[in-house]
Amino acid sequence: MKNLKGILLPALIVVAWEVFAIYVGKPTVIPRLDAIIAVLLNPTMTLLGTGTIIDNSIISITRVLTGFLVAFAVAVPLGITMGYYKPINDIFDTFIELLRPIPPLAWVPLTLAWFGVGDVSIIFIIFIGAFFPILINTVAGVKEVPKILIEASKTLGCTGANVLKKVIIPAASPSILTGLRVGAGIAWMCVVAAEMLPGSDSGLGYLIMYAYSLSRMDIIVAAMIVIGIIGIVLDRGLRYIENKKFKWKSMVK
Repeated sequence: MKNLKGILLPALIVVAWEVFAIYVGKPTVIPRLDAIIAVLLNPTMTLLGTGTIIDNSIISITRVLTGFLVAFAVAVPLGITMGYYKPINDIFDTFIELLRPIPPLAWVPLTLAWFGVGDVSIIFIIFIGAFFPILINTVAGVKEVPKILIEASKTLGCTGANVLKKVIIPAASPSILTGLRVGAGIAWMCVVAAEMLPGSDSGLGYLIMYAYSLSRMDIIVAAMIVIGIIGIVLDRGLRYIENKKFKWKSMVK
C-alpha cells in the first residue's frame, strides 16, 4: 500500500503531462511521452553529437563524486575540530558564516579566472556546494554530544584522541551523515548548473543546454529524468547506510 501511494502522484503527473502535450500539439514546447521514452530506452544512442546519455551521466557522476569526496575530506575533520575545540571554532566560525550564504554559482567568475574552463572549475563549484552543509552538520553533531558521555569516558581512562575516536565521532556520526545527504544533493544540483555554463562541452547539464538550443525538448526532459533518478539513488544509498548503521538513533527518540 505504501509503495502504491508513492507512485500515485508521479502517475497522475505523467497522465496530465501526456494530456497537456496532446492538447498543445507542439513538441518544441512540451514533448509527448513516447518521444521522451524513446530517448530513455536507447541510452547508448548518440544524442546531437554530444555522446550518449550514459556517457554524459558518467561524466557528471565522476565530477560529483570527485568534488563531494574532496568536500568530505576537508569538511569532516575541520567540523570535528571546530565542534570539539572552542578556540578553533572561534577562529573559523565568523569567516565560515560570512562565506556560507554565498551561492556556489556566484563563485563562477572567480573560478573561471583561477582554473579556466574545464573539469577543475566544475569540481570546485561542486566542492563549494557540498562543503558547507557537511561542515555545519558535523560541527552541530559534535557540539550535541552529551557532556556526560565525554566525562564518563575520561573517568574510564580515555584521553585526547581516544575521546574523539571512541566517543565524539561515533555519537556525532548520524548528524555527519545527514550533512553528507544534504551535501550530496546540493553537489548534484551544482554539477548540472555548472555544466550549463559557457565553455562546458560534456555532462548532463551541457546536454540539456545544447538540446535547448536545438529545441529538442524530448532530450531535455529525458536528461532531467535521469538527473532525478541518479539523485534518488545517491540519497537512498546514504539513507540505507543511516538506517543500517544508526538504528539506535530511532530507538532513543
